[in-house]
Amino acid sequence: MSEIVDDSQPIEKILLIRMLSTADVCTIGLPVVRYFQQQNTNAELHFLTFGDGAKLMKLAEPSVKVQVLPNEQWPDDFFLALEAFLALAEDIVGEAYSQIINLDTAFMPCFLARFLKDAHEPMSGNFLSLSVQQLFDQVQKQTLQADYVNSPQAFMDSTFTTMYKWHNQWWQYGETPDGGYPEFYLKKCCGLVVDKLATEISVIPDKRLLKAQKNNKVVGLCFEQSEDGYWYPYQVELKKSLEQLGYTVWVEQDSKADIKLLLKMLAASDLLVCKAAGPRWYAQAVNCPTLLISGASEPALLMPEFATDTVTPCLRHSGKTTAIGQADALGCNCDKAADLVESIESIFEHLTEEAQGVKNG
Repeated sequence: MSEIVDDSQPIEKILLIRMLSTADVCTIGLPVVRYFQQQNTNAELHFLTFGDGAKLMKLAEPSVKVQVLPNEQWPDDFFLALEAFLALAEDIVGEAYSQIINLDTAFMPCFLARFLKDAHEPMSGNFLSLSVQQLFDQVQKQTLQADYVNSPQAFMDSTFTTMYKWHNQWWQYGETPDGGYPEFYLKKCCGLVVDKLATEISVIPDKRLLKAQKNNKVVGLCFEQSEDGYWYPYQVELKKSLEQLGYTVWVEQDSKADIKLLLKMLAASDLLVCKAAGPRWYAQAVNCPTLLISGASEPALLMPEFATDTVTPCLRHSGKTTAIGQADALGCNCDKAADLVESIESIFEHLTEEAQGVKNG
């Protein structure tokens, strides 16, 4: 006798919001989506983001309905951004979600969440501390303070009861999570994910690099972004030195700013060398080890497999010099290319020994 399925009950729809950068979608949006999929097997999951974050989520989880800002833009102008997010709010209200969770910490997504909360939508997560009416009153009277708009500690309220931990330099206290910042945020601040963060993305490795990998180690160099504000200055020298030793080396520009191509190239690589930025997380998603050039950033936030020592911002290259021409007279404390080459060779020796131990074990 066949089972009778009741189709009269509406499908539960859940909206998860994480915008910011594509790397945030990879490290925070993706594991949350997968956790909600496990916990709500019959629900229809929607994910709100913008830009390449949408492309990454569609690649990783094709069954999730991805929504983006109108025209996929986040206007730089404050008032145009308000208009864009208000239009988005109207669309969201029309969807009749059973749950809406804002995981974002930026002002505009928190404004969106506050609008939805004030409209009595089933909103949880982060939102503005001011009501929409209070915000508009201050805008109209020109009393809205820039410090309020620019400081999450000032503008953000939350239904996550432990969100206050996010405002502290948590890596200086207690045990650092193995998953770095994403694990701290999702487990300790939001209390949303209890299992290991699932950030894996399945892609077909780049064929050209995969062919080269049969004979040489493949190393990727991604220095186009850095959270400490300045690029690694010796990329050309580092690439040349590695190629002279027989390595196949590619640089971030070779990916043509295509997130899917970058993931495919990382999937066919033996090591990524980068500063603190998105590529570290993309490498993790395709199981490529990372050597982080720490610079002035905090390695505990990214928890790479390997990292150089942290240093104070380089006076020559960080853009903090006070006069034109002064930089050339200052010393440079960036990691030298020769030292990185030595580190990379040591890393490959270590990985080879580790793999041999597993094989023999």
